[in-house]
Amino acid sequence: MINYAKAPDVEQIAKHIINVLNLKNIDPERVSFYRSTGSRARRVQARIHGLGRIWFDALKIQPLYVVEVISEEFDKLEPPEKEKVIIHELMHIPSGFSGGFVPHKGKINRRSVEAMHKSYSEASRRISST
Repeated sequence: MINYAKAPDVEQIAKHIINVLNLKNIDPERVSFYRSTGSRARRVQARIHGLGRIWFDALKIQPLYVVEVISEEFDKLEPPEKEKVIIHELMHIPSGFSGGFVPHKGKINRRSVEAMHKSYSEASRRISST
């Protein structure tokens, strides 16, 4: 059975990434972060969840996202790799924060994640040296 718990450590990293990279399309107050244990998924470090647009309308709520990190895979990563995983999941959130997802095809790949992580690392260094 899969168990879920809030992941404040992941939330802290994600909010820092959102701030440093100035990702204005992401409302961090409408993204939740959870850690799962007991998943049978292998080689999956994280995933992002959302509700279909009809649910937002029916429930009269704004779009929300949940980033789930798979403890068995994510927790053994070094900090830079964890940042890349979180960046990857955040890249799935569209510019309009509409509840949909940005697909991998042509947009989200190792190269684009590495480039964004490089920008994040450089900006973080500049911020911490001031």
